[in-house]
Amino acid sequence: MSEAVPGSARPAAGPRLMRDRSQGQQRVTSVELFFDLVYVFAVTQLSHYLLHHRTLAGALQAAVLLTMVWQLWAYTTWVTNWLEPDRFPVRLLLLCLMLISLVMSAALPAAFGRSGLLVGCSYAVMQIGRTVFTIWALRGQPLATNFVRILAWCCVSGALAVVGGLTAAVPGRAVLWLGAVGVDLLGGAVGFWTPGLGRARTRDWTIEGGHFAERCQGFILIALGESIVVIGATLSGLLTGPLAAPGADRAPTIAAFISAFAGSAALWWLYFDRSADDGARRIAESADPGRLGRSAYHFVHPIMVAGIIVVAAADDVVLVRPDAVGVPVTSWLILGGAALFIAGHLIFKLLVWRRLNWPRALAIVVLALLGLLAPHVSALVLGLCAAVVVLAVAVADHIGSEREESGPAVA
Repeated sequence: MSEAVPGSARPAAGPRLMRDRSQGQQRVTSVELFFDLVYVFAVTQLSHYLLHHRTLAGALQAAVLLTMVWQLWAYTTWVTNWLEPDRFPVRLLLLCLMLISLVMSAALPAAFGRSGLLVGCSYAVMQIGRTVFTIWALRGQPLATNFVRILAWCCVSGALAVVGGLTAAVPGRAVLWLGAVGVDLLGGAVGFWTPGLGRARTRDWTIEGGHFAERCQGFILIALGESIVVIGATLSGLLTGPLAAPGADRAPTIAAFISAFAGSAALWWLYFDRSADDGARRIAESADPGRLGRSAYHFVHPIMVAGIIVVAAADDVVLVRPDAVGVPVTSWLILGGAALFIAGHLIFKLLVWRRLNWPRALAIVVLALLGLLAPHVSALVLGLCAAVVVLAVAVADHIGSEREESGPAVA
């Protein structure tokens, strides 16, 4: 991919901006990590959005916004897998995308209100602008044709995002934004088929799998970091507020704090104990890393991120009112967040290792059955039960006799 364009007197422009893959696995650069800092803020905004909109409609709106945020981050991650972030033009691109992402993140709380156009325009500018830059950066390279296809799809999704921002009715805006992210997701699923250009094969998406997996692992850590921040900030507010009064009963809050921390630690353990490194090795060794990157990482990881965000919101609610009994919204947050993360990780493992992980499947069933108990116990008890379920899966992973290393890899 670093050869000169046939018939040209000078080397193609593409190789000057592309990563050098002769040294093995690509490293994650400091500018990529700097870029991720904006998404720490974005995840925080989404967590708070869910806390302030504890309805089914609010949850669906938060899901749409999370998908938009994820698409912007993930598409950029694909690009920086091929382009060298330390090259000045690419670095400048990332800083510009970072600025737009920061503006969009700041607008998320009022995304379905007065800031809708700002969110929609930010999405369109990032999707289209990044793709145009990549076509320029890869000119003369085979990958450039794929990004021409992507540009066609991003123009459609960008238009839907802008029209959604202009739409005053909340349901209409949600549908249009769902259509925008749906176009981008569908595009990846069908190889960005475009009239006259056909479709791309995933084998043409010559990503370096280890780098791509490491970047997605970093986003999981971003979400888990938000969970820890929520736990700490909520506890701090309680210790300097209601619990600071003489004679205040601190035992339920302390128990809720321990339960929340144990639950977050268990989520980290489930993902990073073995699956993260093993998954990175599988995609790095795969004959078709583009296919695995699309399915197991691009499509599935936002499900786990959503689960972590819901868990963080649940932790906040339980810490504030550990004695609340039978509050439906609280129960859905507690059980739904854990179930969503475990379901996402179950699908991830199924795609990578082609086998059903029974401890995770059983955990989802147990969490569903706990819904029968929810109306009769306090939020603290329900939170402890959910944490125990997640911890049980982590323990099963640690001591189980199953060795995923012997399973088949996805081609």
